[in-house]
Amino acid sequence: MDVDILISGGGIAGLTAASAFGRAGFSVCVVDPAPPVTDRAAEGADLRTTAFLQPARAFLERAGLWERLADHATPLQIMRIADASQDPVMTRDFDAGDISEAPFGWNLPNWLLRREMAAALEDLPGVDYRPGTATERLFTRTREARVGLSDGTRVRARLVVAADGRGSPMREAAGIGVSTTRFGQKALAFAVTHEAPHGNVSTEIHREGGPFTLVPLPDFEGRPSSAVVWMTGAGEAERLAGLETAEFEAEMTARSAAMYGPLRLASRRTLWPIVIQSAERLAGERLALVAEAAHVMPPIGAQGLNMSLKDLATLLELAEARPEGLGDAAMLSDYARRRAPDIKLRMQGIAVLNRASQQGLPMLQAARAKGLGLLHDAAPLRRALMELGLGAKGA
Repeated sequence: MDVDILISGGGIAGLTAASAFGRAGFSVCVVDPAPPVTDRAAEGADLRTTAFLQPARAFLERAGLWERLADHATPLQIMRIADASQDPVMTRDFDAGDISEAPFGWNLPNWLLRREMAAALEDLPGVDYRPGTATERLFTRTREARVGLSDGTRVRARLVVAADGRGSPMREAAGIGVSTTRFGQKALAFAVTHEAPHGNVSTEIHREGGPFTLVPLPDFEGRPSSAVVWMTGAGEAERLAGLETAEFEAEMTARSAAMYGPLRLASRRTLWPIVIQSAERLAGERLALVAEAAHVMPPIGAQGLNMSLKDLATLLELAEARPEGLGDAAMLSDYARRRAPDIKLRMQGIAVLNRASQQGLPMLQAARAKGLGLLHDAAPLRRALMELGLGAKGA
């Protein structure tokens, strides 16, 4: 079997890549070892959510996906940062209206994203989507890559895109190492309902251990609903995950400073380790690393998946500018050169923010609160910070 592009990994990044390259006229085969779980209540459903920031929407439109996603997306108009280490709780709002007529972004559940993205591939005859099929072997030459699949198929491709996660089989097959920073944290991900409406406000509440973030979702069973990512020490996260529902609800309401009233659990709880991981290089012979195969970071500031879409946008731009050179050394060198500085900058920034959020010492908490006030109250600095977060600057 011969294709232009073999995509290893059928998560959000891999499915987006398949749709984008397929619509651009490239022949694509995308594989993933597990069929997507596309029901909220199903075992194994990814209960995390993804906030697509403003720049991501244009790429999703280009990939033919936004039209399918728009009706399910909850706008994020205000980013509220709260410091709960003091009484009363200090809050500062960052309003997208200060820099744009559009919201900061739009939030969608991961399980729904995979459902809609997988369905979109059915309309693309040039895309061969094979859920339940894994990549097993990689052999590259100057002019092509040969990939062995778990169903016995051998695929020849001009470019292999590794979108197969932090344990990427294709990255390992290419002999590309990673560096990893561990924070001793885990994240609990789940959905809640609450009494007060969220008003399209994403709220990040800081105290020792890590942030507690509520991101707006559509109403659930007639009540306002939010997705929660609760980052804390690994041992504490495991304790919380094992609590009975009533005890857990009491603890998460207290941790949220009851800013939305009592919280009620509206889904299963899932646990995720918090690390920063970066590949030693972003490309190998006929191979490009994207998304978590290239970079993993804590879920702060909605940077992870949005960085992944920048990876894909850069690859697509290079492929369309010189289609005859798809996957060659010059293209992959340009890809790494263009993406590496932005990835490094944003990963360093997220690491600093996460370390600051973990601190429980009173002096450091006071410094964090003072810094938050200064960032917010100086209007030019506030606007610059918001633009940087969206990727409008510093990319």
